[in-house]
Amino acid sequence: MRFDTTKEILIKGIQDVQNAINPKTTLPILSNILIETGKESISLTTTDLEIGIVSTIPVKPGSEGAITIPAKKFFDIIKELPDGEVSISVKKNNLVNIECQNCVFKIMGLPKDEFPQLPDFKDKDSMMMQRGRLKKMLAMTSFAISRDETRYVLNGVLFVIKPAYIRIVATDGRRLAMVEEKAQLPKTLERKVIIPAKTVNELGKLLGEEGDVKICFGNNQISFDMGPTKVVSRLIEGEFPNYEQVIPKEVKDKVGIGRPKFLSATKRAALFTNHDSLAVKLELAKDKMVLSKSAPYIGEAREEIGVDYKGKDLAIGFNPDYLVDALKNITEETINFEVSDAEKPGVIRIGSDYIYVVLPMQL
Repeated sequence: MRFDTTKEILIKGIQDVQNAINPKTTLPILSNILIETGKESISLTTTDLEIGIVSTIPVKPGSEGAITIPAKKFFDIIKELPDGEVSISVKKNNLVNIECQNCVFKIMGLPKDEFPQLPDFKDKDSMMMQRGRLKKMLAMTSFAISRDETRYVLNGVLFVIKPAYIRIVATDGRRLAMVEEKAQLPKTLERKVIIPAKTVNELGKLLGEEGDVKICFGNNQISFDMGPTKVVSRLIEGEFPNYEQVIPKEVKDKVGIGRPKFLSATKRAALFTNHDSLAVKLELAKDKMVLSKSAPYIGEAREEIGVDYKGKDLAIGFNPDYLVDALKNITEETINFEVSDAEKPGVIRIGSDYIYVVLPMQL
């Protein structure tokens, strides 16, 4: 096996796949990167048995073959090479030669046979989606994924495929984010699956804005094919909670507010929060909102902003981080924030496409 390519191309390929490796793995082969050569390209593959990532990069034609190499050491070597063309070849006993200008490295590899094989998917259970839209939908929901590992069905996003729409939902029990996109899909493709947080994070890095992604469904697995890069993931097994029943009905008296202004004021009030006192106070009166936070022995923050509001006077507390997470991922300049009572959730709705529900905190 032999191929030639540039340092820049090789580094990009390794960076795309290296996050699938779990540094705490007890299986040595899972610390390796699988390199398989074709006629004019090579594929780089990594996996931790939960997620697998494949990156295909162009190379100058060489001899075909396959080898696995310790991923971290391989990346460290390539990163430190001088700029220019890199030649990689495999000798007897799985010894890998890496050459660039006057530099020569030799590193021991392991045969491909020991490396787990990623599953194949059938085209009939697949759909196409615009990459930028999927990336945006994940960004608008994934921040609400639960980090509590005891509630494993909440450790990912719910992906709902219906003939007329695609919906993504995430919740940690204290907030819920849901985004929906209209679609025209075959009736045979209805699916409801939970995609793990690690996979969602990797997709956020790899999707980009241009082009389409092919999404394929298998038995307890899913793949996202972006052309040169492919992500294969196990799905979380279990029943996602009935999220629709916790979404409040729309209220009449909404708070119309500039999103950037609301985001900045919330960030400033949050400067006085601490582990023992998280809630920021929002006071509503006619056409104004006051955000405040008082911290004993530290100080106080108070800011008044103009809003469009005709409802009753109201004081309510929220975790500011939960507001900031949503506000920084919404692109609309003006939003409606629904609050009706100090003990009822706050809601942000963007048309019929996006709903964010956040529980209040005791002041």
